[in-house]
Amino acid sequence: MKKKIRAIVLFSGGLDSTLAVKVLEKQNIEVLALSFVSHFFDDQKAKESAQKNEINLRSMDFSDMHAEVVKKPKRGYGGAMNPCIDCHLLMIQEAARIMEEESFDFVATGEILGQRPMSQNLNALQLIEKESGIAGRLLRPLSARLLEETQVEKNGWVDRRKLLDLSGRSRKRHFDLSKEFQINHYPTPGGGCRLTEAEFGKKLKKLLEKVENPTKSDYGLLRAGRNIWIDSVHIVIGKNDQENEKLKEMQEKGDIIIEMEDFMGPIAFLRGKIADSTLEEAKKITASYSKHTKDLDYKKINFNVKR
Repeated sequence: MKKKIRAIVLFSGGLDSTLAVKVLEKQNIEVLALSFVSHFFDDQKAKESAQKNEINLRSMDFSDMHAEVVKKPKRGYGGAMNPCIDCHLLMIQEAARIMEEESFDFVATGEILGQRPMSQNLNALQLIEKESGIAGRLLRPLSARLLEETQVEKNGWVDRRKLLDLSGRSRKRHFDLSKEFQINHYPTPGGGCRLTEAEFGKKLKKLLEKVENPTKSDYGLLRAGRNIWIDSVHIVIGKNDQENEKLKEMQEKGDIIIEMEDFMGPIAFLRGKIADSTLEEAKKITASYSKHTKDLDYKKINFNVKR
């Protein structure tokens, strides 16, 4: 009996990675879609897409490994704090590890030649393959016919003629192919990784300057409200009731939460070595963000300080 060929496909839930799965499944290849979770993105889109398109999905939390890459990327950042090449290489290396441990035959991605100027130009694709440790066993099904033939194709594990020749940023053929492969659900492109967001990038850069080894909670604070620093103390001001509640839930030993007793308004969350002078400044800042107290002397306001 002919051996069943098995592949791992990096899977975000977007149209490209979904197409990559379907192109391989059409060639009777057993596919495991592999999604990643970190401090900066989740797998929600991947789960939704996998369920609606009947795709076998596994999620992997690589938060700590990914954070180290984000702190010191060998190949630099994109437009914000996004080390796209190093990030993608890490994903492929982890997929390669699973491939070896669980006897899969190759790894595939939904990359398209020329779609992203930093991470999907020809040099970047070749660099990633070279450093992945699985050169020849890394397939890009959507652009394969524009790239050098891989060992996967030479071995006859896939039929190169049935792979695609997509390139550039145009999406028209993608949508046509989605109908051909009966892909019922895919999210809109982009928006999944916070590292590509300029404002989040600024907050992250400041955190890494102030804290040598941030925790999961430290990274979470970047998404929880207005971020302010006084020396090495991280202050977060909630912008609405939902953020206020989230900040309360995030309090750990040593953190302080400040809340006005007699007025509606934000709470302040403080983390770090908090001096009395910093606490007073945080009270002043908290009062300034409420329409009820912004013109009052903060010293005349009663504050509840929860340690």
